[in-house]
Amino acid sequence: MKPPSKEPEISSMTHEEEEEMIHDISKLQEQVKHMSLSQKLREAKINGMESRINSMESKVNGVESKIKGMEAKMDDLKTDMADLKTDLTNFLQEILTNGEKVVKKTHDVNKRVVNHDSIDSNVGSKTHHIPKIDMRKFDGKDPTT
Repeated sequence: MKPPSKEPEISSMTHEEEEEMIHDISKLQEQVKHMSLSQKLREAKINGMESRINSMESKVNGVESKIKGMEAKMDDLKTDMADLKTDLTNFLQEILTNGEKVVKKTHDVNKRVVNHDSIDSNVGSKTHHIPKIDMRKFDGKDPTT
């Protein structure tokens, strides 16, 4: 290796230029520090959003699994209802073929008595509280009537 042919020049800065350069360097360092803090803040926000998204995804997965469980229960319930309908139909056919009466007829007379009893007990007699009014026949000749 050869030594450099020229020796590096020593810069001759003035004191003001040196102070200005120090000031510019200080400003640049401040800007870099500010940008670094901004970047860290953005990363923290992104990480927070990612954790919220993960939490929401886990909640959605939980809800989906509950829905699937409820669908399975609904299918079981439908099957049980169909079985119950079949059993009830068979039971009713068995009763009807044995000659037993399933429906008991009621007489209209009994219904009327029950209705009058309930009316009298709930409302009372309808005429005992109204005073008798003397009503004249209207023939069209008497103007006061």
